[in-house]
Amino acid sequence: MPKSKITLAIFLLFSCFNLQAESFRTVVDGVVEVSVGSSDNTIPVGINSAIIVNLGAETRFVKGVEIEITAPQGWLPYRGSVVMSIYTNINPQTADGITDIDGSRIAFEPIPSRLRIIYQIPIRRQHGLRTTTSAIVPTNIVQPSSFPIMFRLMQVSKGLPDEFENKLFNITARPILSDEGAVRLIPRYPAQLRNRPFTVLIDDNVIPNISEQILLREGEHHLVILSEDYRNESRRFVVEKTKVVDLTIELQDPTPIIVFEAPQNAQIYLNNSLIPRNRDSITVEPGQHEVKFQVGDYTLTRTLNIQRGKTYRVSLAVDLTVQEEE
Repeated sequence: MPKSKITLAIFLLFSCFNLQAESFRTVVDGVVEVSVGSSDNTIPVGINSAIIVNLGAETRFVKGVEIEITAPQGWLPYRGSVVMSIYTNINPQTADGITDIDGSRIAFEPIPSRLRIIYQIPIRRQHGLRTTTSAIVPTNIVQPSSFPIMFRLMQVSKGLPDEFENKLFNITARPILSDEGAVRLIPRYPAQLRNRPFTVLIDDNVIPNISEQILLREGEHHLVILSEDYRNESRRFVVEKTKVVDLTIELQDPTPIIVFEAPQNAQIYLNNSLIPRNRDSITVEPGQHEVKFQVGDYTLTRTLNIQRGKTYRVSLAVDLTVQEEE
């Protein structure tokens, strides 16, 4: 390899790992915004031009920004002649045409000799992005507060024909979405028991602040409500990717309930007091209670050990058995 190319390779490798402040002049060919639900934004860019990428206000479900470069067909013979660079903290943050820019360079490397090149720029620490044969992930993380960023192409080889210098690269920016959604808990209190304490667990993890939306991976989750003032509850719910689900928690009075089921001609007694038949359920205090069903001359009595926060269904079933004998 010629000495000049060795020097260039060492410089490019070194630059990838250092945040460098620069002032430069470039042509800004367009401004795009990346957000949840946004469609692909494609801008034709020359080999000495750049685009500015803005990040939408909603970033909870975005773990990175993907920039895809579609190179022109005549690009391959000139591989190694163009580098890409990424800048944060750019000034001015809006520009069009030839502009003098100040920015902090976080990545700088030759464009690979492919017709389709993908860069995935992480915007949070736990991003899970990895460099592969089809995508390149810069070392540095770009915090959402550092946007907008600039993605720039720059010619580093001289003496190229005008045919090449006039070629355009199509640059597409899109969000890289996490496999997460969110849940918003909406408690509803019984009129006689408002604002009593209760604990919420999701997948066995205590939720310290139920007034905030909770980020969760897409899929099924398990909710548990524990309280000394309300009934305990357990249920499952599903979270969809990039969606916010409203989950209403109907907090209930923990006073025990007995539900009666019996034929219409049956008389029902609770602790020797007749229960009107227009009342199929009744609230009771915790402790032992006696239930008696009476149908004609037939009487059946049971003793119940009633616990706080539970519902008891007491049924009298009348069955008819037919047997055939030889």
